[in-house]
Amino acid sequence: MSQQSEKTTQATAIYQKLRADIIHGAYTPGAKLRIDGIAAKYDVGSNAVREALSRLSSERLVERHEQRGYTVPPVALGDWQVLARTRCFLEGNVLKESMRHRDDLWEENIVVAFHRLSRFSSREGSREGWEDAHRNFHRALIANCGSPWLIDFCDILADHAARYISFSNAFRKAPRDGLREHEALMKAVLHGTPEEACECLTRHYTRTLEVIEELFERDKLPAAPPSAAVADLAGSVAKLMSKP
Repeated sequence: MSQQSEKTTQATAIYQKLRADIIHGAYTPGAKLRIDGIAAKYDVGSNAVREALSRLSSERLVERHEQRGYTVPPVALGDWQVLARTRCFLEGNVLKESMRHRDDLWEENIVVAFHRLSRFSSREGSREGWEDAHRNFHRALIANCGSPWLIDFCDILADHAARYISFSNAFRKAPRDGLREHEALMKAVLHGTPEEACECLTRHYTRTLEVIEELFERDKLPAAPPSAAVADLAGSVAKLMSKP
């Protein structure tokens, strides 16, 4: 392997690790991301860390401050409310489009994805596996929309939502029957109309929003207004959906 290829591989590896850690709450919201400290933690060079932080900044999973480095985005109720509404709007429309192009293979993939999700839901100590199965289930629902661009936008929003969900899971006390929600969603997609499925998806995501709103209210967390980064992200989605 050439030296350049090795550097590229190292930068990609640290990007993936740091990205996962930020999404799963390993770094405190608002914390400063020091390049030297991250390089030491993951045993990589500082250049690889800089490249990873730059990529994460472009995805809005890291905030970049001129002359002041990088920080983890804060957790703010206003941000989550904007993200949840944007996600319902975008993914609901993409789901409808996927259903309009339905075929046997697409339906079979949804059933398989739900089966895998149900297997992880019945196990203990398999949070990481469940998260992968959960993401794959939601991807399967929209896989037939015919637009890789729309799927990529849904993935971006899902990454930001996952950070808030990880945060809420650390503090949530009331149990939630997520498997039953996903089963209802699957049935609505396979046997209902596009409008019914969209309503079911919206209820599912809105329930997540309500759980986090309850958390902020219960623990008296500050409900800061939406950040510029999240507002920009929502604006980008709105512009995309407005195009013919």
